[in-house]
Amino acid sequence: MSIRIDDIPADWLEEIINLSAERIVVTDRDGIIIFINDAYCEFLGTTVEQAIKRPVTEVIENTRMHIVSATGQAEIAAVHKIKGTEMIANRFPLIVDGQLVGAVGTVMFRNPEELHTYKTKIQHLVDELKYYKKKVEKELTSKYEFSDLIGTSPSFMEVKKLAWRISASNSAVLLLGESGTGKELFAHSIHDNSMRSAFSFVPINCASIPEHLLESELFGYADGAFTGAKKGGKKGLFQLANKGTIFLDEIGDMPLAMQSKLLRVLQEQEIQPVGSQKTIPVDVRIITATHRDLEKMVEEGKFRQDLYYRLNVIKIEIPPLRKRKEDIKVLSEGLVNKLEKKFHRKGILISPEVLRILEQHSWPGNIRELENVLERSINVLDGNVIETVHLPLYLRDQEFVTPDLIPVSPEPKAGPVKPLKETIAEAEKQAILSALALTDGNRVEAAKLLNIGKTRFYEKCKQYSIN
Repeated sequence: MSIRIDDIPADWLEEIINLSAERIVVTDRDGIIIFINDAYCEFLGTTVEQAIKRPVTEVIENTRMHIVSATGQAEIAAVHKIKGTEMIANRFPLIVDGQLVGAVGTVMFRNPEELHTYKTKIQHLVDELKYYKKKVEKELTSKYEFSDLIGTSPSFMEVKKLAWRISASNSAVLLLGESGTGKELFAHSIHDNSMRSAFSFVPINCASIPEHLLESELFGYADGAFTGAKKGGKKGLFQLANKGTIFLDEIGDMPLAMQSKLLRVLQEQEIQPVGSQKTIPVDVRIITATHRDLEKMVEEGKFRQDLYYRLNVIKIEIPPLRKRKEDIKVLSEGLVNKLEKKFHRKGILISPEVLRILEQHSWPGNIRELENVLERSINVLDGNVIETVHLPLYLRDQEFVTPDLIPVSPEPKAGPVKPLKETIAEAEKQAILSALALTDGNRVEAAKLLNIGKTRFYEKCKQYSIN
């Protein structure tokens, strides 16, 4: 059953009007007041009986209701000064059966205190918006510069010098190196030293985003592009990086279908959001990184050759830590200084014996592994000096481990020789255990350290009963 407006008692309607708009006035075509509520009269210092049937200009100072009644032109959010108080007024023409019959006006604030309260509420929202805007802007800026790239070894200095030299260019950069060598730090530093540093630096890990979401993340999507799409659509990371730099980490993990779309963006300098027929021009410098052998992937048909040449304009190969061991001392000291801030400590030192052990290790996890080792050591530190006892067990016992993580006896002894299959199995199991120890049990990172696929890694863990 539907209820008509005629079914609502008149006194109900008046109360509804008072509740929905505290200060309201209605005039006829000639600007005569035919309705005004108690709240408005109270503010004006009059009564309903005194105001009704009088010209609105005699009751409300500085009013324009008579003008709206005559012209039919609405006035929205107009400043209206009454009794020394500036208020916000809305004036609407009343049109019935296609004819202008009068006007209705409402007032939002009746005193300075009410206006101040409203401003305070709005200001909270404005402050919150500014906070999140600054947070987003901060997250989309480079966090490192070339001074943060620590090392003095000839191989590292050569790479650092090359990266600094090409940072002013707009050409694509391909960063190659094992996991944990600092490829992302190089990408940040290149952007920071470029002409684009005033604009966004947008990093994205291609391996961490599901394949079916990668396109919409990179290129955005239009309103209603798919079920669950945000109303109004969403900007993609390429749009956010416009005039700046986009860093595609783990580019070797990008699916072939997405490689084709990325190639088109690089060729045409424009993107097409998912579900849209329009293209959007973008001006972006692209930096990519991978620990994979892209040339081998091209030969195997796992990576597009034309995209590889587009990305490989300037190739920078970052040396692994085992090839720059002379940097381990200064790197360790720099990492300790960084970790001191995290743990709110000061004056932490590294003993000479610990430095000797660190310099002997092969570091398959590179700088990331070194930082994990030092963080672990500080966690169990009971003084201010990192000693051998504070190191993980696999480092303390490393004299029994070869650089390839294969356990051997310190001195070969005569005895029965195990079958080759068993020896290989033992070596594989030890390598997996060592990789898991280096990555704090993170199987995805451990698989990367061993340079094998996740599926194969899980199969090996199952085979050797490694939980």
